[in-house]
Formats: sequence, C-alpha cells, structure tokens
Amino acid sequence: MKTYHEMFKDLKEKKEAALMPFIVIGDPDYKTSLKIAKTLINNGADALEIGFPFSDPIADGATIQEADTRALKNGITVDKCFKFLKKLRKSTPIPIGLLVYYNLIYQHGVEKFYEDAMKAGVNSILIADLPPEEAKEALKASKEYGINQIFIIAPTTSNERLKMISKHASGFHYLVSVMGVTGARKKVKKSTLTFIERVKKNGKLPIMVGFGISKPSHIKEIIKAGADGAIVGSAIIDIIAKNLDNREKILNEIAKFTKKMKKATRRP
Repeated sequence: MKTYHEMFKDLKEKKEAALMPFIVIGDPDYKTSLKIAKTLINNGADALEIGFPFSDPIADGATIQEADTRALKNGITVDKCFKFLKKLRKSTPIPIGLLVYYNLIYQHGVEKFYEDAMKAGVNSILIADLPPEEAKEALKASKEYGINQIFIIAPTTSNERLKMISKHASGFHYLVSVMGVTGARKKVKKSTLTFIERVKKNGKLPIMVGFGISKPSHIKEIIKAGADGAIVGSAIIDIIAKNLDNREKILNEIAKFTKKMKKATRRP
C-alpha cells in the first residue's frame, strides 16, 4: 500500500501532480461503483477519495447530494462500505482516502471506525463537519491506527489557524477552492490561485485542491499556482447522473474524462 508521501515523491520525479477522483460508494449501485473505482485507477488516478453516503451532507452541493441519495436507496451502509474498500484494496496499491461526516463515525464508534478503516486499507480520513478543535478523539484514533487525518482549509482560514491545522494534519492539506459547497464551476477564480500561494508559504504539507475542479484547464491553473494535485468529484458524478440508463456508457465516459484530466497534471 503506497503512502501519500511516496505518491507525491514519485509524481515529483515524473514532473506530475496528483489526480484524486472522488466517488460515492453505491452510486449508481454497489457493483457499478466498484467498476467505476477500478476504471478511475486504470485510466490515471493517482489516489482515490471515497465518500460514504450520508443523509445530510452539508458540505456537498446538489450533485453529490443526489449521489448520496441514490446510494442510500441502494441500501449502502457503513459496513457495506468497508466491505467495498477491502475488495477495492485488493486491486490497487494507490492511496485511498475517505470523505465522511462525523455522525457516521460516532454511530459506528470512533475507535472501531478507524480500526475498520485500517483493516480495509484506508490511508486517510477527512471528516467534513469536524473542526480540528473538536477532533481530539478522532486524532487519537488516527494515530493509534496509522491513518492520516485530513482537515479542510478554506479561503477564510487565517495563517494562524493554518499553522494550528498543520500541527494536527498529516498526508496533505485539503484546500477548498471556493466558499460554499461542492459542485463543478466554470472557472478558477484569481483569489483561489493567491489562496494556494498563501497556503504553500505557510503550510507544511502537500496541497490538494478540491471543490469545483472540473476541467483540464482548472488543473493546469492550480498546479501553476503551487498545488500538488487536484480532487475531482462532481464532474465525475455528473457523468454517472447523465447516463443512469447505460452502465457501460458511464464507464466509457469516465475512462475518457480521467485520461484527459490526468494529462493536465503534467508539469511543463
């Protein structure tokens, strides 16, 4: 199982940044979401970010909310998610991170959640609705089970708070490119690029940028500003949503899109 440190080191040598696609387990159904994960890996994903479906995903926009709804209607539970991850881990050594909400962890039991994540081969956990000030129990479990704890850094995060987050986080910094929820955007704002430059100067970890990254041009712009990689979610889930009546087309379209996005991570 490759660590984030190893991934970023290998990519640096190849003059590339990281492409980390995001999907929700069980969207559009359990079997197809497993095929989608493997399609992403086979077409250039350097790491994966995996969402556990949740009924109240406050950090997510309509696209991912609908993916969560489809998955929940398919009967996806936390236990089924861990079974999915164990199966997926057998097919790839690339880093796999989770994006989850704290209620799922709390209901499962904090220590048991991290233990199950470790057994499933998970590298990192980002809890979208848990600030570092309230993450004492999660941080303790992350250290005990050797899992990187990721925290979101927003454009409004001060340099002082960024330094505090750097003390607790490991793996990478997750930068939210815009204020608001997830969802594909038309362009990268100039303020996002200066935000990346600021975090680069004041943070201690590699920078992954998410929320709104949906085109090759977006990836090129954030990399030029100093980012070490891009997290792409809603654009992939849009492909799923538009082709629900044709599972084969979903896989083909995602393969083409992933290749195109990975090509954009090559540094000049």
